[in-house]
Amino acid sequence: MIWVEIIAGLVIWLSFWSLIPRDEWWFRGADFPRLQILALGVIAFVLILLLDAPWDLRRQIVLIALIAALAYQLKMVLPYTLIWKKQVKKVRGEQLDAQKQLSLLVSNVLTTNTKYHLLIEEIEKYQPDLVLTLETDQTWQNELSVIEKDYPYRVPVPLDNLYGMHLYSKLELSDTEVKFILSDEIPSIHTTVKLRSGQPVQIYCLHPKPPSPTEAKDSTLRDAELLIVGDQIKDLDESCIVMGDLNDVAWSRTTRLFQRISGLLDPRVGRHYVNTFHADYPLLRWSLDHVFHSTDFALVEMKRLPHMGSDHFPVYVVLQTGLVFEQIQQELEQTEADEKEAQDAIQEGIQKAEREEKMVTDEIAQDYKNGVKTS
Repeated sequence: MIWVEIIAGLVIWLSFWSLIPRDEWWFRGADFPRLQILALGVIAFVLILLLDAPWDLRRQIVLIALIAALAYQLKMVLPYTLIWKKQVKKVRGEQLDAQKQLSLLVSNVLTTNTKYHLLIEEIEKYQPDLVLTLETDQTWQNELSVIEKDYPYRVPVPLDNLYGMHLYSKLELSDTEVKFILSDEIPSIHTTVKLRSGQPVQIYCLHPKPPSPTEAKDSTLRDAELLIVGDQIKDLDESCIVMGDLNDVAWSRTTRLFQRISGLLDPRVGRHYVNTFHADYPLLRWSLDHVFHSTDFALVEMKRLPHMGSDHFPVYVVLQTGLVFEQIQQELEQTEADEKEAQDAIQEGIQKAEREEKMVTDEIAQDYKNGVKTS
């Protein structure tokens, strides 16, 4: 009985631990493995019911707490299953119009991955209008040069710090900017793509740092970057898509807040998870790579592509725009509390970025002084 209670206790603890509104990675890390926590909880629940042991007070308390934990985990993950109402309608039959469609391929390639040909094969197979690659350095840029003949519009940002990105487009791009929103190390691409119908669509490509012991010690800058973009989008009266490796799961508090602030929709809701990370471990996967879009887009196709040597699977999505979709699809309702929470998170992120920039400046100045003293 004791080992069953240990499993149940772990599920209960992780579930309630994730409710604590703190940004440190050891809190936010509990947002990611909700499916795995749920699976452990179900196993513990069945074993508690089946074990031949007295139904004493401790067993009853553990069972009640476990049921509460499972209910919470189900609340978080069920929206990404077929039993939930779809946020985004499917384009069918006579509605299909290639002139109004935009196909996207998003791939975190893993900088050290050398299986370049596998990604190139997927690009050549699907011929997406836009290809966004993340963690791409100069070597990856050189290897992907073979697709450039099909992609005359390109935004290269090769970096060696795991945060390089490249955007390849068959369609015309305009008003393109590479921005470093909160960190000089983390780029984002902001541009406008013109569909074959002539309609402009605002594109935001993001890849913030994850909260982890080896990356960012907390989620403050990640959350702020996402919400800054969402805050900008809410004032736009234009078609819009946000895509990339957001280093956050679809069901997290921040991602759901981003949706309410920006008004963008998630085509996974009511369908399936599209778990893209970790590609090498089937039992340890969750959704890190995302495509969000404005209400005038509906879904033509969405799939996870095969393993291509990275720790992420690529994602392929085809969307179609149309006034009819905007009329029948509703964005998530934003409250005053949402606005305050978003603005507080943004200000906290800006202040943290300013503190870190000052620390770097002070360190450089101190190194210079030390160099002068020893020279």
